Amino acid sequence: MRRGNLFILLLAIVMGGFAAYLARSWIAAHAVPTQSGTVVAAAVPLNFGTTLNSENVTEIPWGSGQVPEGSFATKDALFKDGRRVALAPLQRNELVLKTKITGPGQRASLSSLLDEGKRAVTVRVDEVRGVAGFVLPGDRVDVVLIRTVHNPSGPSENISDVLLQHIKVLAVDQLLNERQETPTVARAVTLEVDTDQAQKILLATNVGKLSLILRQAGEANAAAAKRVTERDLARAEPVAASAAVTVPLPPRRSETTTVSIIRNMKREEYSVLRSD
Repeated sequence: MRRGNLFILLLAIVMGGFAAYLARSWIAAHAVPTQSGTVVAAAVPLNFGTTLNSENVTEIPWGSGQVPEGSFATKDALFKDGRRVALAPLQRNELVLKTKITGPGQRASLSSLLDEGKRAVTVRVDEVRGVAGFVLPGDRVDVVLIRTVHNPSGPSENISDVLLQHIKVLAVDQLLNERQETPTVARAVTLEVDTDQAQKILLATNVGKLSLILRQAGEANAAAAKRVTERDLARAEPVAASAAVTVPLPPRRSETTTVSIIRNMKREEYSVLRSD
């Protein structure tokens, strides 16, 4: 009996080892080979306008065989066509992407920040029209035109129109740093627009006053906008009529009263008129 149990135990061990060997062989045969490479990243914190060189950038390991779009695998690929300048602040070990640096041989200017087919136009603002300085490079804003229209059959009227929506802010005064965190009261804001939008803004500066509306970060949907006039300011929301309050009436006094008489241990009640 003991020999039989020992034989079964040995057979189970052998079969378990054989199954483990087959599983290991199958995993090795179907495993995707790991491809490793490198990508170029900042070796030290870089500010806007810093010229990239072999000392302030480095190659770091990249485990995936597919590198991020716009990145550089080696320093040679980064500098092969000429020097480059940082267009945005880079932290240590942050990837160097084409969108954050200039083209080969270019300098860090406002024109380097423009997307293809875009133009830069500047709007004069003050503390109020510039959203109290909280509009910073990289934000999205709506442009509002406030002007006076002359009505031939009546008095002049001030109106407000949303001229453009979801416009990118390139610079505030001479500030191009997208990571600026402190609000700055600006005198001018530079916007990224196309040619048609630039013409509208330039014409609007001669027609009335331009103000900016700061949009929520990441919001891209165009909001329904309509013209607002002075008549709209006078319109008040209808006030719901207050519910009528019912005042309870005092209880009516009865004209009769009840008198109880007890005769021979028997109670009898009579209703009589009040004398008062």
